[in-house]
Amino acid sequence: MVSEPGGPERLQVAEREIPHPGPQDSLIRQTAVGVNFIDVYFRTGLYKGPALPFVLGVEGAGVVEQLGAQVSDVALGDRVAYASVMGAYASHRLLPAARAVKLPTQIDEETAAAVMLKGMTAQYLLSRSFAVKPGHTVVFHSAAGGVGSLACQWARILGARVIGTVGNAAKIEKARQNGCHEVVLRTDSNWVARVRELTSGVGADVVYDSVGQATFTGSLDCLKPHGMLVSFGQSSGKVPDFDIMELSKRGSLLLTRPTLAHFIETRAELEQTAGALFSVLSSALRVEIGARFALSDAAQAHRALESGQTTGSTLLIPQH
Repeated sequence: MVSEPGGPERLQVAEREIPHPGPQDSLIRQTAVGVNFIDVYFRTGLYKGPALPFVLGVEGAGVVEQLGAQVSDVALGDRVAYASVMGAYASHRLLPAARAVKLPTQIDEETAAAVMLKGMTAQYLLSRSFAVKPGHTVVFHSAAGGVGSLACQWARILGARVIGTVGNAAKIEKARQNGCHEVVLRTDSNWVARVRELTSGVGADVVYDSVGQATFTGSLDCLKPHGMLVSFGQSSGKVPDFDIMELSKRGSLLLTRPTLAHFIETRAELEQTAGALFSVLSSALRVEIGARFALSDAAQAHRALESGQTTGSTLLIPQH
């Protein structure tokens, strides 16, 4: 639980009675919980969370143990997963049943917890924020990270040329394994020039940027005229205010700041997005679980994530 905003030390282990589901709820015995940068934003207070104290986490998977009287979307014993519902850092949790998605038999619960938020994010980024087509040139920041490791593979499957950026040299090979045709070290002062060189001076069709403050202007400079910047995170800090004329000066650029919740608002949208993810996951995507921590070691997991030590997805494993 988070009792007040701050660093990883603000994450404290607490014991509570297992709750009983309301009419439209399901009680999930969780077997794996995903750790994401959005959890850091809520922990620090950058994003406004529920009333303090509250339970972090927006992604997990497990087994349905109890159901409310009005539930029809899932059944007792179903293996399910979810994303974008706060309260995941727990051994058991109540979840609105309409937010749970049944898992196909071929997808295990750890894999599901590793990909639900990140994989559905990759799905809307590549198909709805900007529809990636064969021949497009894509720049994807943090290509060895949780979303990047999935999205870069997926973009390549879609026929794009993928240029990934990474924060340190140790992650270059990981990014290549994730499908990047070229990898640029973002700590080099000339990383923008390198991207321009790789595109023969033309620029990219789209840049996907979850880094934020440190890369925002550079990302704009990587785009071709009419290109789009998809800014979907801020691991380096909040993007500063800027003059909208900068988009015009650089060639009538497009800019969007999407979030997953707006792409899975209805049950139909959730099932469609998750279904697209499960389909490509079963046939083509490689999922890397870079680290597993006990649920009680959530603070340690946050330190690893914030320091840039992690690659792929990070999980918390509840002990039952």
